[in-house]
Amino acid sequence: MQPVNVDVHTLAARLIALWWPVIRVSGFVLAAPIVSATALPARVKVMIIVGLGFLFSPLIAIPAGLSVFSAAGAVAAVQELLIGVSIGLVVTLAFEAFTLAGQAAAMTMGLGYATLIDPQRGANTAVLGQLLTVFATLTYLAMNGHLVLFGVLANSFQTLPLGGTHVDGNFLMSLAVWGGRIFESGLLIALPAIVAIVIVNLALGVVTRAAPQLNLFGVGFPITLLGGFFVLFAGFDGIMAGVSSVLHDALAAAAELASGPARAVP
Repeated sequence: MQPVNVDVHTLAARLIALWWPVIRVSGFVLAAPIVSATALPARVKVMIIVGLGFLFSPLIAIPAGLSVFSAAGAVAAVQELLIGVSIGLVVTLAFEAFTLAGQAAAMTMGLGYATLIDPQRGANTAVLGQLLTVFATLTYLAMNGHLVLFGVLANSFQTLPLGGTHVDGNFLMSLAVWGGRIFESGLLIALPAIVAIVIVNLALGVVTRAAPQLNLFGVGFPITLLGGFFVLFAGFDGIMAGVSSVLHDALAAAAELASGPARAVP
Protein backbone atom coordinates (compact mmCIF):
# COMPACT_ATOMS: atom_id res chain seq x y z
CA MET A 1 0.00 0.00 0.00
CA GLN A 2 1.40 3.35 -1.06
CA PRO A 3 1.72 5.93 1.74
CA VAL A 4 -0.30 9.11 1.43
CA ASN A 5 1.92 12.16 1.42
CA VAL A 6 0.31 15.36 2.67
CA ASP A 7 2.05 18.66 2.11
CA VAL A 8 1.16 20.68 5.19
CA HIS A 9 2.12 23.99 3.61
CA THR A 10 -0.04 23.37 0.53
CA LEU A 11 -2.96 22.28 2.70
CA ALA A 12 -2.65 25.38 4.89
CA ALA A 13 -2.50 27.61 1.82
CA ARG A 14 -5.65 26.00 0.42
CA LEU A 15 -7.50 26.44 3.72
CA ILE A 16 -6.47 30.09 3.97
CA ALA A 17 -7.58 30.69 0.38
CA LEU A 18 -10.96 29.15 1.29
CA TRP A 19 -11.26 31.03 4.59
CA TRP A 20 -11.64 34.52 3.14
CA PRO A 21 -14.46 33.86 0.66
CA VAL A 22 -16.26 31.74 3.25
CA ILE A 23 -16.34 34.73 5.63
CA ARG A 24 -18.00 37.01 3.06
CA VAL A 25 -20.37 34.29 1.87
CA SER A 26 -21.32 33.56 5.50
CA GLY A 27 -22.40 37.16 5.98
CA PHE A 28 -24.34 36.96 2.73
CA VAL A 29 -26.17 33.79 3.81
CA LEU A 30 -27.00 35.39 7.17
CA ALA A 31 -28.86 38.28 5.52
CA ALA A 32 -29.88 37.38 1.95
CA PRO A 33 -33.51 36.45 1.21
CA ILE A 34 -34.50 32.76 0.98
CA VAL A 35 -31.07 31.39 2.03
CA SER A 36 -31.34 33.16 5.41
CA ALA A 37 -34.78 31.69 6.19
CA THR A 38 -35.04 30.04 9.59
CA ALA A 39 -36.89 27.13 7.94
CA LEU A 40 -33.78 26.29 5.90
CA PRO A 41 -31.73 23.65 7.78
CA ALA A 42 -28.37 24.71 9.12
CA ARG A 43 -26.63 21.90 7.24
CA VAL A 44 -27.98 23.22 3.95
CA LYS A 45 -26.70 26.70 4.80
CA VAL A 46 -23.25 25.30 5.62
CA MET A 47 -23.22 23.42 2.31
CA ILE A 48 -24.14 26.62 0.46
CA ILE A 49 -21.41 28.58 2.26
CA VAL A 50 -18.69 26.01 1.61
CA GLY A 51 -19.79 25.40 -1.99
CA LEU A 52 -19.82 29.10 -2.86
CA GLY A 53 -16.54 29.51 -1.00
CA PHE A 54 -14.90 26.92 -3.28
CA LEU A 55 -16.34 28.61 -6.36
CA PHE A 56 -15.23 32.10 -5.33
CA SER A 57 -11.80 31.19 -3.93
CA PRO A 58 -10.02 31.66 -7.31
CA LEU A 59 -11.34 35.25 -7.35
CA ILE A 60 -9.56 36.16 -4.11
CA ALA A 61 -6.20 37.91 -4.24
CA ILE A 62 -4.72 37.61 -0.76
CA PRO A 63 -2.43 40.56 0.06
CA ALA A 64 1.10 39.66 1.00
CA GLY A 65 1.67 39.63 4.72
CA LEU A 66 -2.02 39.32 5.66
CA SER A 67 -2.23 36.62 8.31
CA VAL A 68 -5.44 35.07 9.58
CA PHE A 69 -4.19 35.20 13.18
CA SER A 70 -3.09 38.84 13.17
CA ALA A 71 -4.90 42.04 14.10
CA ALA A 72 -5.07 43.05 10.44
CA GLY A 73 -6.52 39.64 9.63
CA ALA A 74 -9.23 40.06 12.29
CA VAL A 75 -10.16 43.49 10.93
CA ALA A 76 -10.26 42.10 7.39
CA ALA A 77 -12.48 39.21 8.53
CA VAL A 78 -14.96 41.60 10.19
CA GLN A 79 -15.01 43.76 7.06
CA GLU A 80 -15.60 40.73 4.83
CA LEU A 81 -18.50 39.69 7.05
CA LEU A 82 -20.04 43.18 6.93
CA ILE A 83 -19.74 43.34 3.15
CA GLY A 84 -21.55 40.01 2.76
CA VAL A 85 -24.28 41.04 5.21
CA SER A 86 -24.77 44.39 3.46
CA ILE A 87 -25.17 42.86 -0.01
CA GLY A 88 -27.81 40.43 1.24
CA LEU A 89 -29.51 42.93 3.52
CA VAL A 90 -30.24 45.37 0.69
CA VAL A 91 -32.61 42.88 -0.98
CA THR A 92 -33.97 41.57 2.33
CA LEU A 93 -35.13 45.08 3.18
CA ALA A 94 -37.34 44.95 0.08
CA PHE A 95 -39.14 41.89 1.47
CA GLU A 96 -39.52 43.65 4.81
CA ALA A 97 -41.18 46.51 2.93
CA PHE A 98 -43.73 44.08 1.47
CA THR A 99 -44.47 42.76 4.94
CA LEU A 100 -44.94 46.33 6.16
CA ALA A 101 -47.30 47.08 3.27
CA GLY A 102 -49.41 44.02 4.04
CA GLN A 103 -49.54 44.81 7.75
CA ALA A 104 -50.57 48.43 7.09
CA ALA A 105 -53.39 47.31 4.77
CA ALA A 106 -54.47 44.56 7.18
CA MET A 107 -54.66 46.92 10.15
CA THR A 108 -56.81 49.32 8.15
CA MET A 109 -59.15 46.51 7.02
CA GLY A 110 -59.47 45.04 10.49
CA LEU A 111 -57.39 41.94 9.76
CA GLY A 112 -54.62 42.79 12.18
CA TYR A 113 -55.61 39.85 14.38
CA ALA A 114 -55.12 37.32 11.54
CA THR A 115 -51.46 36.29 11.68
CA LEU A 116 -49.30 33.45 10.40
CA ILE A 117 -45.79 32.24 11.14
CA ASP A 118 -43.37 33.71 8.61
CA PRO A 119 -40.85 30.97 7.68
CA GLN A 120 -38.39 33.63 6.52
CA ARG A 121 -38.06 35.17 10.01
CA GLY A 122 -39.83 32.71 12.30
CA ALA A 123 -42.16 35.42 13.65
CA ASN A 124 -45.87 36.22 13.44
CA THR A 125 -46.88 38.46 10.54
CA ALA A 126 -50.24 39.60 9.20
CA VAL A 127 -51.88 37.35 6.62
CA LEU A 128 -51.78 40.07 3.95
CA GLY A 129 -48.12 40.71 4.68
CA GLN A 130 -47.39 37.01 4.32
CA LEU A 131 -49.39 36.91 1.08
CA LEU A 132 -47.43 39.81 -0.40
CA THR A 133 -44.18 38.18 0.73
CA VAL A 134 -45.11 34.94 -1.03
CA PHE A 135 -45.96 36.80 -4.25
CA ALA A 136 -42.73 38.80 -3.96
CA THR A 137 -40.70 35.61 -3.44
CA LEU A 138 -42.23 34.01 -6.53
CA THR A 139 -41.56 37.19 -8.52
CA TYR A 140 -37.98 37.29 -7.20
CA LEU A 141 -37.36 33.72 -8.32
CA ALA A 142 -39.11 34.26 -11.66
CA MET A 143 -36.80 37.18 -12.51
CA ASN A 144 -33.77 35.09 -11.41
CA GLY A 145 -33.07 37.57 -8.64
CA HIS A 146 -31.20 34.95 -6.62
CA LEU A 147 -28.81 34.35 -9.53
CA VAL A 148 -28.36 38.09 -10.02
CA LEU A 149 -27.54 38.46 -6.32
CA PHE A 150 -25.02 35.62 -6.49
CA GLY A 151 -23.45 37.42 -9.46
CA VAL A 152 -23.25 40.64 -7.43
CA LEU A 153 -21.56 38.73 -4.63
CA ALA A 154 -19.04 37.22 -7.08
CA ASN A 155 -18.28 40.61 -8.64
CA SER A 156 -17.77 42.12 -5.20
CA PHE A 157 -14.55 40.12 -4.81
CA GLN A 158 -13.16 42.13 -7.74
CA THR A 159 -14.63 45.56 -6.92
CA LEU A 160 -14.15 45.24 -3.14
CA PRO A 161 -10.93 43.24 -2.86
CA LEU A 162 -9.63 41.73 0.33
CA GLY A 163 -7.54 43.99 2.55
CA GLY A 164 -8.94 47.35 1.41
CA THR A 165 -10.88 49.84 3.51
CA HIS A 166 -14.37 49.49 2.03
CA VAL A 167 -16.74 49.69 5.01
CA ASP A 168 -16.63 53.43 5.62
CA GLY A 169 -19.15 56.18 6.27
CA ASN A 170 -20.31 56.34 2.64
CA PHE A 171 -20.85 52.58 2.56
CA LEU A 172 -23.00 52.60 5.70
CA MET A 173 -24.83 55.75 4.63
CA SER A 174 -25.77 54.13 1.31
CA LEU A 175 -27.27 51.20 3.19
CA ALA A 176 -29.16 53.44 5.62
CA VAL A 177 -30.60 55.70 2.92
CA TRP A 178 -31.70 52.70 0.90
CA GLY A 179 -33.47 51.31 3.97
CA GLY A 180 -35.46 54.52 4.31
CA ARG A 181 -36.42 54.51 0.64
CA ILE A 182 -37.52 50.89 0.64
CA PHE A 183 -39.93 51.35 3.54
CA GLU A 184 -41.31 54.41 1.81
CA SER A 185 -41.95 52.20 -1.23
CA GLY A 186 -43.74 49.67 0.99
CA LEU A 187 -46.12 52.31 2.28
CA LEU A 188 -46.77 53.54 -1.27
CA ILE A 189 -47.74 49.99 -2.28
CA ALA A 190 -50.32 49.84 0.52
CA LEU A 191 -51.49 53.45 0.12
CA PRO A 192 -54.39 52.81 -2.35
CA ALA A 193 -55.94 50.20 -0.05
CA ILE A 194 -55.45 52.41 3.01
CA VAL A 195 -57.07 55.44 1.35
CA ALA A 196 -59.99 53.35 0.08
CA ILE A 197 -60.68 51.87 3.53
CA VAL A 198 -60.47 55.31 5.14
CA ILE A 199 -63.11 56.54 2.66
CA VAL A 200 -65.31 53.55 3.55
CA ASN A 201 -64.91 54.32 7.25
CA LEU A 202 -65.85 57.96 6.66
CA ALA A 203 -68.97 56.82 4.77
CA LEU A 204 -69.89 54.49 7.62
CA GLY A 205 -69.44 57.37 10.06
CA VAL A 206 -71.85 59.53 8.07
CA VAL A 207 -74.38 56.66 7.92
CA THR A 208 -74.09 56.15 11.67
CA ARG A 209 -74.80 59.83 12.32
CA ALA A 210 -77.81 59.68 10.02
CA ALA A 211 -79.13 56.44 11.53
CA PRO A 212 -77.91 56.13 15.14
CA GLN A 213 -79.90 52.93 15.67
CA LEU A 214 -77.71 51.14 13.13
CA ASN A 215 -75.28 48.67 14.73
CA LEU A 216 -71.97 50.02 13.45
CA PHE A 217 -69.90 47.14 14.84
CA GLY A 218 -72.16 44.54 13.26
CA VAL A 219 -72.37 46.22 9.85
CA GLY A 220 -69.14 48.18 9.59
CA PHE A 221 -66.68 45.30 9.96
CA PRO A 222 -68.03 43.16 7.06
CA ILE A 223 -68.31 46.22 4.80
CA THR A 224 -64.78 47.32 5.62
CA LEU A 225 -63.44 43.81 5.09
CA LEU A 226 -65.22 43.34 1.76
CA GLY A 227 -64.20 46.81 0.61
CA GLY A 228 -60.56 46.11 1.42
CA PHE A 229 -60.56 42.82 -0.48
CA PHE A 230 -62.28 44.47 -3.43
CA VAL A 231 -59.64 47.21 -3.58
CA LEU A 232 -56.81 44.68 -3.31
CA PHE A 233 -58.34 42.54 -6.05
CA ALA A 234 -59.00 45.51 -8.34
CA GLY A 235 -55.52 46.92 -7.83
CA PHE A 236 -53.62 43.62 -7.89
CA ASP A 237 -51.89 44.41 -11.19
CA GLY A 238 -50.64 47.72 -9.81
CA ILE A 239 -49.48 46.06 -6.58
CA MET A 240 -47.49 43.42 -8.47
CA ALA A 241 -46.03 46.10 -10.73
CA GLY A 242 -44.89 47.94 -7.60
CA VAL A 243 -43.44 44.72 -6.14
CA SER A 244 -41.50 44.02 -9.35
CA SER A 245 -40.21 47.60 -9.47
CA VAL A 246 -39.03 47.48 -5.86
CA LEU A 247 -37.21 44.18 -6.45
CA HIS A 248 -35.49 45.54 -9.56
CA ASP A 249 -34.42 48.63 -7.59
CA ALA A 250 -33.18 46.46 -4.73
CA LEU A 251 -31.00 44.35 -7.02
CA ALA A 252 -29.67 47.50 -8.68
CA ALA A 253 -28.93 48.99 -5.25
CA ALA A 254 -27.06 45.83 -4.22
CA ALA A 255 -24.96 46.03 -7.37
CA GLU A 256 -24.31 49.73 -6.73
CA LEU A 257 -23.34 49.05 -3.13
CA ALA A 258 -20.83 46.41 -4.24
CA SER A 259 -19.47 48.48 -7.11
CA GLY A 260 -16.53 49.86 -5.18
CA PRO A 261 -15.46 53.32 -4.00
CA ALA A 262 -17.32 55.07 -6.85
CA ARG A 263 -20.72 53.89 -5.56
CA ALA A 264 -23.44 56.46 -5.10
CA VAL A 265 -26.03 56.80 -2.39
CA PRO A 266 -29.33 55.42 -3.81
